[in-house]
Formats: sequence, structure tokens, C-alpha cells
Amino acid sequence: MDDLEAEFEQLRPRLLGLAYRLLGSMWDAEDVVQDAYLRWTRADRSEVREPRAFLVTVVSRLALDQLRSARVTREAYPGPWLPEPVAADAFGPADSAELRDTLSYATLHLMERLSPPERAVFVLREAFDLPYDEIARILGSPPGTCRQQHRRAARRLADGRDARFAPSATAHRALLGRFLAAARSGDLAALTDLLSEDVVAYNDGGGKVRAALRPVTGRPDVLAFVAGLLSRYPMEQATLVEANGGAAIWSVIGGQRQLVAFDIRADRIHAIYGVLNPDKLTRFTTGDRRG
Repeated sequence: MDDLEAEFEQLRPRLLGLAYRLLGSMWDAEDVVQDAYLRWTRADRSEVREPRAFLVTVVSRLALDQLRSARVTREAYPGPWLPEPVAADAFGPADSAELRDTLSYATLHLMERLSPPERAVFVLREAFDLPYDEIARILGSPPGTCRQQHRRAARRLADGRDARFAPSATAHRALLGRFLAAARSGDLAALTDLLSEDVVAYNDGGGKVRAALRPVTGRPDVLAFVAGLLSRYPMEQATLVEANGGAAIWSVIGGQRQLVAFDIRADRIHAIYGVLNPDKLTRFTTGDRRG
């Protein structure tokens, strides 16, 4: 039993990262990985030819089932549903560009557009570089179907997100520093310059705290929304943190904690993701995540 547990623990960060990318929720990902552990300890050892392949298969299938049921719940969610942010080091080092991109907050949010099978194929192919034959075995679909699902998913996620215009980590952080300085000083002209014309602001309060129940779209309305907040609630605390492998802003406005992530392209902010639901901020209220 000790050997089985040690083997599982060695793979746990990878399995947790897989489940999180599929579900966008650490709470659900942890449940999936724990269920996978129980199945691992009870499995017939003669059927476990390769532990990694066995556990990736179990976690993928459990997460896919969970995602199908979660989609129904998320459709009834009060206001926009946003992924639960995680610390940059939650799953160990992201040693490839694909691992980093599939962990980014903007990508996770976009993946909500995909069907559960498309999301599973995309994550297994892009983040974990599995061949289509293995993905087909895991998901119980023909390899040709998996190829088509991957093409559809990649096309939908690439819409408007040309990698050539993605900022470096340093540029991303610098732009957020400018945003933070402008917000603190109430410099609306500077804020205007940082926003794209089609910027969208999402706020996830989960029905537990006050938040906009619909996305705010377009530069004039987003600017008015931000300016209104700042006029009523001065920033009590605000600092740059690391979340989902990139810079974000942790703040307290009107006594309410929130983590704000951004989608930045071509030196402009295209999306603002405000996570206010306290259930999704546990990992940022219990530890220092300053970058």
C-alpha cells in the first residue's frame, strides 16, 4: 500500500493539473483526483500495465463525466461563471509553452465555449502531447473523430487570439502595473488608452456578493463601470499577484476581496475577469501569492 501511495503521489500534480484544465475548478479537480486514487488502490494490478497511462485515463474519464454535469449547473449560475483561479505553482513547473497557455486564465475561460469532448481532446493533445490513438482509447472515440474535435477546438480558441500579439510575461505585468496606477489615481484617460474598443468585463459573485449579472461590453461601458466602482469604493488594498501562470491583481474594494485577471493582446486589455465569489478565492485568502 505504501508503494502504491508513493507512486500515486509522484503523479498527483500532473493529474491535478489535468483535472483542473478540464474542469476549471480546483474543488472539483481535487474530488476527481481523490476518486482516481481510490480506484488506483483497488485496481487489479495485472490490468495496470503503465501507471501513468492508467491514471491519466481514469482522471480524464472522471473529469469528463463531471464536466458534463457541471455544464448544466453553470448554465443556471447567477451571472457569469468564471474559472477558479489558482497559484502559479499549483501543479509544479509548467515546462512547456502549451502547459502554460492551457493554464492561462483567458484560455480557461475560452474553453468554456467547447463541448466536453472537444475540451478533453484539446487539453490531452495540447497540454499533455498525447497521440490521437491514445486520446481515442481514453475517450472511447475513433482517432479520426478526435482529430476533428481538436481542429474545431483549436479554431474556436484561436478566434481573435493570434499568438503573435500575445505579450511576454514582463510586458503583461508592466501593463497591469499601468492599469493599477491609473485606477488608484482615477486617471480615466490612462485607463481609456489601456482598453481595446471591444473590451469585455466579467464579474463572478456566485450570488454570494454583489456583482454585475451580465458581462459589460465595449470600451465606453467598461470604462464607466470601472469609474463608477472607483468613485464609490476606493481601493483599500491592491497588489500584483501570480495566478494561473500570469500576473493578476488582488484587491479589496468596499471590503470585498477580488482577484482580477486579464486577457491582453497587442498592448490592449481585451477582457477583464473579476472573481468575487469567496468560494473561489480560498487559495488566495489563505496565503501570500504576491509575485
